[in-house]
Amino acid sequence: MIRKTIAIALVLAANLSEGFSQQWKPAGDKILTTWGENLDPVNPHPEYPRPQLIRSNNWQNLNGLWQYAITPREQEGIPNVWEGNILVPFAIESALSGVGKEVGKDKALWYHNEIDLDRNVNKNNVILHFGAVDWQCDLYINGQRVGRHEGGFDPFSFDVTSFLKKGKKQDIALRVWDPTSEGPQPRGKQINNPHGIWYTPVTGIWQTVWIESVPKTYIVSTKQTPAVDDKALHFEAQVEGALQGDQIVVEAYDGTTKIAEGSTPTGSVLKLAVPQATLWSPDNPKLYDLQIKVLRKGKVIDRATSYFAMRKITMKPDEKGIQRMYLNDKFVFHYGPLDQGWWPDGLHTAPSDEALKFDIIKTKEMGFNMIRKHIKVEPANWYRYCDSIGILVWQDMPSGDLGGNTWDMQPGKISGGLHDKARSAESEAIYRKEWKAIMDVLHNYPSIVVWVPFNEAWGQFKTKEITEWTMQYDPSRIVNSASGGNFAYTGHMLDIHNYPDAAMPDPQIFGKDYILTLGEFGGLGLPIDGHSWQQKDNWGYQSFKNKEELKKRYEELINNLAKLIPLGLSGGVYTQTTDVEVETNGLMTYDRKVIKISESDLKNIHQKLYDAKIGK
Repeated sequence: MIRKTIAIALVLAANLSEGFSQQWKPAGDKILTTWGENLDPVNPHPEYPRPQLIRSNNWQNLNGLWQYAITPREQEGIPNVWEGNILVPFAIESALSGVGKEVGKDKALWYHNEIDLDRNVNKNNVILHFGAVDWQCDLYINGQRVGRHEGGFDPFSFDVTSFLKKGKKQDIALRVWDPTSEGPQPRGKQINNPHGIWYTPVTGIWQTVWIESVPKTYIVSTKQTPAVDDKALHFEAQVEGALQGDQIVVEAYDGTTKIAEGSTPTGSVLKLAVPQATLWSPDNPKLYDLQIKVLRKGKVIDRATSYFAMRKITMKPDEKGIQRMYLNDKFVFHYGPLDQGWWPDGLHTAPSDEALKFDIIKTKEMGFNMIRKHIKVEPANWYRYCDSIGILVWQDMPSGDLGGNTWDMQPGKISGGLHDKARSAESEAIYRKEWKAIMDVLHNYPSIVVWVPFNEAWGQFKTKEITEWTMQYDPSRIVNSASGGNFAYTGHMLDIHNYPDAAMPDPQIFGKDYILTLGEFGGLGLPIDGHSWQQKDNWGYQSFKNKEELKKRYEELINNLAKLIPLGLSGGVYTQTTDVEVETNGLMTYDRKVIKISESDLKNIHQKLYDAKIGK
């Protein structure tokens, strides 16, 4: 009887999968990744999406086929008619959404889903989470408006408890408006008319949607800051519904061995002593586990797990007096690719978690120790993989409200002119709100060692003020105020861009006050037939006919880069990890099917960068 029941269940599952497949297929005719070709629409991105605060029992993944409609922006009310199905969490413009349509500033995109709440979720408080929705969205539960969120790169949630009706079935509708390049909001590389270095718009849900049940008193978030010199972890927790006398208890583990324990009243900071900790580095990415509890009169009210690492990143002069970046009091040259995190089939969204991890694994195998995450914020699991694999991260703030600036930067020397953009009060408020939200949600990831508020005068405004606020808000990291100019002589770093050859700011002029870095260079192009976004009019900053020519020129660039390290250079960023749309200057093709220079060759070429001596 049991075998017969199992057989029936398997048949039903197979039929369900086939039914979903018949309702969905990739849109358009662009190249696909292997993961996109093999995507199961029944179960896209099924992984638990919040690795820094895990409650693994009472949650439900809502990814999958939803209904959608595109309406005039001014139209009010939830649509009565739906145009078809869209595969969440892929943006509507993407192939993997199954739709492949643009929306624009004059239209609104609506989502609809009637869900069956799992029994273990439909109790206590019910929180609906969105990993990211670009850009402005309004949530409706069972026809009632719950609230609005603005911000295309930060996760957010709503307590929907009071909007639920009796029974399992609940109705969810989401209205999204996204002006892309016709609005002031952070958008990164999206533009309404894709060309050159500017790419396809990303509208709507592009990260996991999920729901969880929590107690009336529950942990909303934590803030974990390593203090290596104090041999301690500074721990804070935001607790919703806390009562007088409630305690936070934190236990740290190395595997199954408890190495530290402490408690503090809710709302206060705990200094958790970790006296014998192994320090985190790319060579030894040691992570420790945390168990976190809320106690009331000795009873556990809520519990969650997390993790942390002990590491510090500092700025101090070498023996010549030139400022350097030190990781755990040792000079480490930072070298990594400009990583934009775009996918030919998913746009901002990797086709799977395996694909998300693939880029980081390949970066490590190629002998890089750093990634500059370029004007995009990734899903939380991406940072988790950087933490566990051992990759330093320079995290950019996504650009927005471009235009109206003068880019004042010359390779190797700084002209000193500063031409900040005059943003509107609305534009400034949007930037500040989202930058703070991004810094908050990414704070606990030890791999992130550098914040980058601005890139190349793209919407750059009040540089000195924004930079100094960033330094004050998170003094545990290095701040690169403006990668590639305009330079306001603030922050820790002076960062130039130069294509294609390696260059650096003058160490005699600037080295006493700033860490000197080359934030972008290279961009060597090689289109691979059958693996490009389009068949012609692709480009790189310097193009080659074959892999041999590309490798020879790349090695020349690295040899020249290595010569700058003893002179004062502390970091370099090569453009780029993969091809993106019409750019064919990646180390991998856009579909990740061809690696243009082998991992082993790249690792051997890069070793001279880490062997370079300083301060003598």
